[in-house]
Amino acid sequence: MAEQELNAKSKKTDIKSLTEEELEKILVESGEKKYRASQIYRWMHVELAACFDDMTNLPKSLRQKLEDNFEYTRLRCVDRQISKVDGTQKFLFALPDDNLVESVFMKYRFGNSICISSQVGCRMGCRFCASTLGGLERNLATSEMLEQIYEIRRITGEKISHVVVMGTGEPLDNYDNAVKFLRLLSGEGGMNLSQRSITLSTCGIVPRIYDLADEKFAINLALSLHAVTDAKRREIMPIAEKYSISEIMKAMKYYFDTTGRQVTFEYTLIRGVNDSIDDATGLSALARPLGALVNLIPVNPVKERGFVQTDAPAVASFKNKLENSGINVTIRREMGRDIDGACGQLRRRHLVKS
Repeated sequence: MAEQELNAKSKKTDIKSLTEEELEKILVESGEKKYRASQIYRWMHVELAACFDDMTNLPKSLRQKLEDNFEYTRLRCVDRQISKVDGTQKFLFALPDDNLVESVFMKYRFGNSICISSQVGCRMGCRFCASTLGGLERNLATSEMLEQIYEIRRITGEKISHVVVMGTGEPLDNYDNAVKFLRLLSGEGGMNLSQRSITLSTCGIVPRIYDLADEKFAINLALSLHAVTDAKRREIMPIAEKYSISEIMKAMKYYFDTTGRQVTFEYTLIRGVNDSIDDATGLSALARPLGALVNLIPVNPVKERGFVQTDAPAVASFKNKLENSGINVTIRREMGRDIDGACGQLRRRHLVKS
């Protein structure tokens, strides 16, 4: 981009969605020194500067040029709930266009984790999820995904050791922005979070699972499975109309073989729907060839859906059946149940109220 193009009064470039190399190219072509890119990049992704004026080692003229030509994405906290049970914090953020997204901050023994959203709403239509009730509004930009993490860090003052892309939206339905987010989050010039500490969840968009494997990331991939037959999966997950379990398992095996990273099957237990011993047997048969970890999730009731949580004895029986079949199983801790902890619930409550 030539200097006159940089200064043109056109649509501003989203600077936080740029890689350091992309930013460097724009700055150098506009007549700035190469090293300014790394300074600006550090201010954005390490120092978490609130605005260009906070970048105090930049000349005032450059700060003004940045202000004139770049969009500096920030999120605004609309609501913040703190669990009295376990300290989990649920955030509702307003995006620059006033759309709303949720993020969750969770404390574990191994460190602090943030769960972020990848879309405003979701078009996948999973029957047990509040996030899908209003459909998809739009994809999040890379900067908007990053800013959920940055804003929580600003507000809480806490360090983050793990990030989960498992909030509202289907990340692989926003593939390009999600992949760039992973690169920026784990890049040396930014937050430099280990890719092994990042988990991305998908409901099973088969072509994109292959694409993600070919990116050669070292992230953890979690499949939202939730049923072990195509017929039952179609009842609760519309995506099953497009991709069969057999197709998804082949894609997950490709991911495992290509990356060497263990995969996880997320399995929401719904009373009378997918929690029988036969379901446990079928789940064992799917998980065993991949050495997959199974994460059992008692369904978080959503009043619009009417699904009921499997009771504790039945969850334990289901878990024992899997373990007796040699499957590594965890039961997800129910974090923040007193604060609209499930995906989409806080946003849904605000939208209905307004």
